Amino acid sequence: MSRRGALLFGAMCLIWGIPYLLIKVAVRDFSPGTLVFFRTGIGAALLLPIAAFRRELHPVFARWRPLVGYTAVELAVPWLLLSKAEQRLPSSLTALLVAAVPMVGALLAWIVHAREPLGVRGYAGMLIGLAGVAALVGFDVSGASGGSVAMVAIVVVCYATGPLILARTLADLPPLGVVAASLTLCSLGYAPFGLTHLPTAPPARVLASVVVLGVVCTALAFILFFYLIAEIGPVRATVITYVNPAVAVVLGVAFLGESFGFGTALGFVLILLGSFLATRPARHLATRPAGRPATTLARRPATGPARRGARQPTPPRDTPQPAQIAEP
Repeated sequence: MSRRGALLFGAMCLIWGIPYLLIKVAVRDFSPGTLVFFRTGIGAALLLPIAAFRRELHPVFARWRPLVGYTAVELAVPWLLLSKAEQRLPSSLTALLVAAVPMVGALLAWIVHAREPLGVRGYAGMLIGLAGVAALVGFDVSGASGGSVAMVAIVVVCYATGPLILARTLADLPPLGVVAASLTLCSLGYAPFGLTHLPTAPPARVLASVVVLGVVCTALAFILFFYLIAEIGPVRATVITYVNPAVAVVLGVAFLGESFGFGTALGFVLILLGSFLATRPARHLATRPAGRPATTLARRPATGPARRGARQPTPPRDTPQPAQIAEP
């Protein structure tokens, strides 16, 4: 891995590992709906002009029906439920539960695409991952938080379903245009609630958490992620899925005083091992994952010939397999 790739990889591991901490801090004063509005609104305000300048919005909004469905499943529903769940669940526990997304995604992809059976390794991964979830719930979740666990379960299913919708209906569209349009639709949908339920004089650290969520963990994160794919390829980029929960656990324990007991440790190991086994392709299958065509943020819009002698970015070989990456 090049130095540039290593820096991008490390940045993404951190950037998509800290939202759980920031959400936990923000929901102390912001209602979940208001938080989603500001996070998506800030992200849209930063990415929409870039996508418009690159002329990547028109083809996306022309396919508005699947865009609305993707936005609801990937952003509107899970980000709301995630914020509501963290009102009662520790941020570290929430992150570990969300780490089951690759495992659920592998199962959904197999069901939808009716491909070859998952095999012994795949089924073993499912069982190990479920054992990890059971360890987390059994050791670290009280009865009062059962509803919050159910919310996170819905988040996991949504995160696993969103990429499937993307691959089937929006695969040929510019990824930056899709992200910018989705953030815009989500922020507009939450605007009536968000603007009428503003918190009263929230502390500075709460405001800072909201700003960082929108600027760093949303807008900047997607831009860096596209460049990461272009630099190291989608298969290696998916490894961040297994690092993000560890970052979230460390931050939750260090800054929020959350406990790290036996159940957390056992569940962490089992869920990540199960997700790895369930999503690891069989040796006899092609290594190229099914997904949208190769694209990169650095691509120039097709408005004319490239300047002679200008250095052209190297496009990624392919894109992430559906349901392997879930942005928190």
